[in-house]
Amino acid sequence: MTLAEERSIIGALSPSRAGDFMTCPLLYRFRVIDQLPERPSPAAVRGTLVHAVLERLYDLPARGRTVAAALDLLEPEWNRLLEEEPEYGGLFPDDEEREAWLTRARGMVERYFTLEDPQRLEPAQREMYVEAVLDSGLLLRGYIDRLDVAPTGETRIVDYKTGAAPGRDFEAKALFQMKFYALALWRSGGAVPRMLQLMYLGNGEILRYVPDEADLRATERKVEALWTAIERAVRTREWRARPSRLCDWCDHQALCPEFGGTPPPVPDREPRLSARVSRRSATDEI
Repeated sequence: MTLAEERSIIGALSPSRAGDFMTCPLLYRFRVIDQLPERPSPAAVRGTLVHAVLERLYDLPARGRTVAAALDLLEPEWNRLLEEEPEYGGLFPDDEEREAWLTRARGMVERYFTLEDPQRLEPAQREMYVEAVLDSGLLLRGYIDRLDVAPTGETRIVDYKTGAAPGRDFEAKALFQMKFYALALWRSGGAVPRMLQLMYLGNGEILRYVPDEADLRATERKVEALWTAIERAVRTREWRARPSRLCDWCDHQALCPEFGGTPPPVPDREPRLSARVSRRSATDEI
């Protein structure tokens, strides 16, 4: 049985959906309550593709983890994604734009090898599903790109990002996701991870952070406060829009009051526990 089956659960949060609510409560509503469809974006799908290549890279023997071998994985992984999500084929108006998109993906894969040597690593877990139930009954869950375990038992959570490293004003938001994962691992019976590492393949930077127990307790308080705010929005049916420059990439502008739109009536659906998904969606890579 999973933790969700063994204990009484009041709801579930992933780092992506928690991030949605912090970014814009109305976006959270559209994605979780209304469950409105979204068009896959080239940037998000490229993130999914690069993640898949880096995951498959570690299926190869250590000496075989070369730049050339990683690049050879791109086309097969892209074809696999197309089989699973045929709508991705409509992302590009012509072959030239598709090739330009793939060229950027190749550049990110090549850049990965400037940040670390995969021949010297043996990850303990890749695309690791983690879940933990807090004392409040809130279920935390998500997928960790990679978990490294040292011979001494210390752990490192690694996350690949296909964008550029954020400025200092946005570092806290980026680290929230990593602290969320660390909290889930800790509360599921593990130790506090030794290191949180974000690898930005867009510009070749690494952001590292050493958490401690106080950090994770503060993250737990923040997550539970978020859930309280979500429950309040469900109860009052007030989902406020929070304009930001991220609005430029939002699929739901036509329904947003900030852009002259009118949201549909709120459906009678609550963000309770849903079935575990077998893999992340492209929106989780944003």
